[in-house]
Amino acid sequence: MKTQRIFPGIVLIGFGLYFFLEHSQIEIFPGFFSWPTLLCIVGAAFLIQAYSGNEYESILPGVILLGFGAHFHIVKNLEIWPDNIGTFILIISLGFILRARKTNNGMFHGLILLIISLLFLFYDKITTSFGLVETSTANIERFWPFALMAIGIYFLVRKK
Repeated sequence: MKTQRIFPGIVLIGFGLYFFLEHSQIEIFPGFFSWPTLLCIVGAAFLIQAYSGNEYESILPGVILLGFGAHFHIVKNLEIWPDNIGTFILIISLGFILRARKTNNGMFHGLILLIISLLFLFYDKITTSFGLVETSTANIERFWPFALMAIGIYFLVRKK
């Protein structure tokens, strides 16, 4: 981080506000005083650091921390919010895409993760719309982790 004052300043202000509200017993919403709120504070600090300090590499951790913290709050309070691994992959893909818009690096990875997250989120609807038989779906479901690992190994060993 080039400027060392923005990130710690935002974290200290956020934690101070958090502990003041907790001490004053002012609860903004049920479950506010929990660890996901602290994730949101640190994630917001990363995002403010990224955009105000022109340190765009901080976008990815900021989106991940803020997104995961928000997910854990929302999943408790909103029935329609998906509690699925696809949600986490979607948040990570959003981080890659937002970072790529500023750094021109990582858009492909973000789009691949976006496609994977959509497959996870809409897996049941996809299989029923294509009319896949349960037995063929079970076979695909058994082998797709190996396909993901093979793609990951390809990214690790390929040369530019």
